[in-house]
Amino acid sequence: MTDPLPHPLALPGKPRADQVTRQVRADLSSWDFQPHLVSVLASGDPASRVYVDSKARQAKRLGVRFTVRDLGATTTQEKLHATLHALSSDPDVHGIMLELPLAAPLDADAALLHLTARKDIEGLSPANLALIAAGRESEALLPPTPRSIRFLLREALGDDLRGARVAVIGPGRTVGRPLTFMLNNRGVTVTLCNEHTRDLGSVLAAQDAVVIAVGRAGLLRADHVQPHHVVVDAGINVPPDGSGVVGDAQANLPVRAQTPVPGGVGPLTSALMYQNLVRAVKLQRGEPVE
Repeated sequence: MTDPLPHPLALPGKPRADQVTRQVRADLSSWDFQPHLVSVLASGDPASRVYVDSKARQAKRLGVRFTVRDLGATTTQEKLHATLHALSSDPDVHGIMLELPLAAPLDADAALLHLTARKDIEGLSPANLALIAAGRESEALLPPTPRSIRFLLREALGDDLRGARVAVIGPGRTVGRPLTFMLNNRGVTVTLCNEHTRDLGSVLAAQDAVVIAVGRAGLLRADHVQPHHVVVDAGINVPPDGSGVVGDAQANLPVRAQTPVPGGVGPLTSALMYQNLVRAVKLQRGEPVE
């Protein structure tokens, strides 16, 4: 009988999330006003409503004014555009989140064009993504999930990521694509893969780390990875039996370190979203940001 493989070193997001939240509290307490964050709903998706309620609870704990604009699942593209334009122009609003997915047949890409970049708390507008791609991150609001992933990679690989080799599986708009540019901005050599990449194990063998964000449970298996790998799993999947949330990677892979699901990328993403609100206010005031 062979010895069982050791569990990988865990990379939990909560310790870093707690650190970020403490700094957010300090920034908020130094202001003489309460920033206003608005969540725009345009769907009947129950999961989105649950997510919005979670954001509202965190906002209350931090002392952030939180408003929900629920346009309903039958709203029109024109009304959605008008709402985003009005909120973008309102000086009493400091941050805006368009909750995805939108109801069919609403077009999220078209809607995001009506969201001003400096109030785009989730960093999904074309203007913010263009700044990231151009290497001008100091002028942008960065998507919280890719930023969370980059933080966790720095925890595992060292603060200076220059020269590191990282494979990103999943070229999605909200995670994989912006992350590719954000890693490149830190001197990382990035290999972009997808769920159809052939001979994935060979492609990944020389990498220092593997990030997966596809939305397919168990896509990354033990035969794909090497003992020296760091795996950051940004996948969120609910099994048919409703037994909980699982990632895109199998649990306890034979690797050096692996983020848990839940408890890895998620907590840090939530904290960084509110750090983006602080950043948004500073950008709107013309103050320098890191």
